Amino acid sequence: MKTLIIALGGNALIRFGEEGTTEEQFRNLQVPISQIAELAREYNIIITHGNGPQVGNLLLQQEATMAVTKRPLQILVAETQGQIGFMIESTLDEELMRIGLDEKKLFLTVLTYVKVNPEDPAFYNPTKPIGPAYSVPKPGYVKTAKGYRRVVPSPKPIKIYQWREIKRLMELGGWIVIACGGGGIPVIKEKKKLYGVEAVIDKDLASAKLAEQIEADILLIATDVEKVAINYKTSNQKDFSKLSVPKAKKYLREGQFPAGSMGPKIQAVVNFLETGGEQAYITSIEKIKDALIGKAGTHIYREN
Repeated sequence: MKTLIIALGGNALIRFGEEGTTEEQFRNLQVPISQIAELAREYNIIITHGNGPQVGNLLLQQEATMAVTKRPLQILVAETQGQIGFMIESTLDEELMRIGLDEKKLFLTVLTYVKVNPEDPAFYNPTKPIGPAYSVPKPGYVKTAKGYRRVVPSPKPIKIYQWREIKRLMELGGWIVIACGGGGIPVIKEKKKLYGVEAVIDKDLASAKLAEQIEADILLIATDVEKVAINYKTSNQKDFSKLSVPKAKKYLREGQFPAGSMGPKIQAVVNFLETGGEQAYITSIEKIKDALIGKAGTHIYREN
């Protein structure tokens, strides 16, 4: 079986305009996870996921009271790996039982930490939106496509530390692994010791790095739009069913894909394909299965 990495965006759990209740998140997860369960018949699967809404909410909860000690952002990222990993596992268990694969497929959430460069320019230029979006300006918040949101540093992932364990599970077969939650816990290494740093790594870039390290075959990024587009939300918007790596890089340089939304997704699939990946797709949460058979989404490909 080929190894497929599916990177789920934050909207897999919390849709725009929702409160983000536990019930809403479990209900929303059924859409991608039911498709992933079916795909487990054909692929060894790794699920990665974002945590922007969840980690931002944890920050707000901390700020709402003085009764508890404050935890740094990297600890909150670790908390969301457990929180969202549990929700994905629970939903996946139900879906595998529904289609009769529960005896054939095992699943596991891997606590994942990721090496970053302490001198990464991203620490001086926060761009990663987290938490809820507001319709009116707030101090310290910036305007994004979804409203005014808090932004935090998002350094580039250099290495996924648990790649060997994840690759071994893929080689064994029969496993669905949940990894790189929220992009992974960002760490730096000094004198043979790892230290967490306050940041949120982009989960798509982390997924591409993991794919490179374990030599995955396919990377699919599931987001809130069905296809990649240029001139987005204008009268001359152009959607792509197929997009070559050179053209993707050209549009990226031209600023067609913003840093806080489509930009990291395009960069992630380009990184993946340029380091040996076979196939890459970007599509909506609802169209995961269709994208893999060419019926939806954008197929990004290397030119021969």
